[in-house]
Amino acid sequence: MLKRTPFNADSIKKKGKGFLGIEGGVYIKAFFGGNAFIAFIVLALITFFLFKEGAEFFPQYRRDMELYRKSGQEFVGLMKEGVDEFNNLQRELDQVQVDIITRLYEEGKSWEEVTALTGPFQAFTISTRATAEPLKKIVKEAIDLSVGAKERVMVNSTRRTIAGVDLSELMTTEEEEAFLQDTRAQLVAMLPQIQVAYQTFQTNLKEALDAIPEVESADATEALVAYEKSANRYMEKIPSVEKKLTEYNPEKSYTLLQTIGGFLFGGQWVTNSSWQDFYGIWPLLSGSLLVTAVALLYAVPLGIFSAIYVNQVATVKEQNLIKPYIEFISAIPSVVIGFFGIAVFGTMIRYLSEQEWLSWVPFFPVSERLNAYTAGGLLALMAVPTIFTLAEDALNNVPKAFTEASEAMGATRWQTVWRIQIPTALSGIISAVLLGFGRVIGETMVVLLCAGNRIAVPNFDKGLGTFFEPVHTMTGIIAQEMGEVVPGSIHYRALFCVGILLFFLSLLINYVAQVLVRRYKISAG
Repeated sequence: MLKRTPFNADSIKKKGKGFLGIEGGVYIKAFFGGNAFIAFIVLALITFFLFKEGAEFFPQYRRDMELYRKSGQEFVGLMKEGVDEFNNLQRELDQVQVDIITRLYEEGKSWEEVTALTGPFQAFTISTRATAEPLKKIVKEAIDLSVGAKERVMVNSTRRTIAGVDLSELMTTEEEEAFLQDTRAQLVAMLPQIQVAYQTFQTNLKEALDAIPEVESADATEALVAYEKSANRYMEKIPSVEKKLTEYNPEKSYTLLQTIGGFLFGGQWVTNSSWQDFYGIWPLLSGSLLVTAVALLYAVPLGIFSAIYVNQVATVKEQNLIKPYIEFISAIPSVVIGFFGIAVFGTMIRYLSEQEWLSWVPFFPVSERLNAYTAGGLLALMAVPTIFTLAEDALNNVPKAFTEASEAMGATRWQTVWRIQIPTALSGIISAVLLGFGRVIGETMVVLLCAGNRIAVPNFDKGLGTFFEPVHTMTGIIAQEMGEVVPGSIHYRALFCVGILLFFLSLLINYVAQVLVRRYKISAG
């Protein structure tokens, strides 16, 4: 009978030479070491180009924001702040009118009857809209002046870089500065007109609100009461708008710190705008965290408790059935899960929210089937295999001596699980949760298909209803916009900065997970 000799590199190295005269052990070492080196090089190149493109964003964005300020657009933005909010308020009133007309038609009223019944309300809507017309006219003049100045400077700066252009026909840098300063002076000179227009507008709006018509529908009456409260709150904010205009300093420079702060904490992500592009990541970051919170809310207990059951309670047959099915989920393509969310999961949630027996829920019915909850629920499905596998490995690594000692002391199986197994494996379980968190926040296709893709900071005043709002995420914005941007543009580099933030977030998650794993190994050893 032949004696089996275990395979190892040292035995090959001693007994002979391998392929092309290279010793076997050296060849194997070179093969695997070369692959590791290539992987390291690829990772280094990805990191280098990510930071190279992203690092150029902040100086470019700073120059863009400096022009936004020097052209007077920032000052005009304060002027139009009150106008924009009034337009939102007016849309609320228009929606009430649409609801009233729709209800009357559903009751079988004719066009003449609907016109007669809604006549007073339509007159009220027209009167409230007219109160802001003088203010809007002045703001429009200021917008045209500032935007025109900005575009002229941008065209002048672009033509200066084109070969063959006669520079004598263009403004010099000093002339540009003088031109922008003159524009700002004209805008500041409009301040008294703006203040008078705001005061007149406030007076007229108060008079219009005193003439709110009565309506028959209880729902419409409630909506009108809500509109009146919103209008009164809006008028209370007008003095603060006037104060901002008075205290504004158009000569103040835009610092690099403001640029970084505007990117990290800005509430707007606006691209290809005729007014101004803004790159504030907060709507995307808050959307990512909201979706992740929903996902972990389901994935953590499902993954951990499944691991405890399979590892400590299930029979061999149950283990052979449950484990492959849970791990098979990770093999399902994310785009398939996304299609399931669009066709089934999101539609099911909206259908259930419209049922009468759930009408007691404050934020039901849900208007959007694609929202943070839909995306989070599907991401939970994708994160469960990661958390389950790593948590079970942590439980497997608990020394058997701990379990035997506990049972020898008379503890029951559940006492051993809750007081010995789980506390001992806690660091490994926490690292499983963190890696599941990294799996969720880095997912792209599901959130792109199912999160709704609305770029806005979620309204947290809605409580639990916030989870049913459409959101956009950092990974989703990169996948959606990267294919359409011009390489080297500020928008292009802004997306690289989003990638850098994701890079650091993933790095932090993995670092914390590794620390906990090392701590677990030390405590287990």
